[in-house]
Amino acid sequence: MIKGMHGLFYTSEPEALRAFLRDVLQFPFTDTGGGWLIFDMPSADLGVHPAEKVFHELSFYCDDIQATIAELTGRGAEFVGGVEEEDWGFHTLIRAPGGLDVMLYQPKYSK
Repeated sequence: MIKGMHGLFYTSEPEALRAFLRDVLQFPFTDTGGGWLIFDMPSADLGVHPAEKVFHELSFYCDDIQATIAELTGRGAEFVGGVEEEDWGFHTLIRAPGGLDVMLYQPKYSK
């Protein structure tokens, strides 16, 4: 089942924002390598990605993506596409009301 929320901030200054979250707000974090910090939040985590355009994105994570898909499908959830694998985990999209697609993922990194 979904255990929490994963948020992303996209910014042209990712190093500065990561330093602010780490040093000023003092959020605990996991260093996944290459300067990529994943911030642990109560029932959520927060990542920072580089981008020219400033925006944000939310996603949900779980321990077992296949079991979660099966459970949510049984409750009427619609999924867009299949499950894809990346270096950081497995992901798919849940179609939410209003045409909003929200990522559901199972991380490979330890929390």
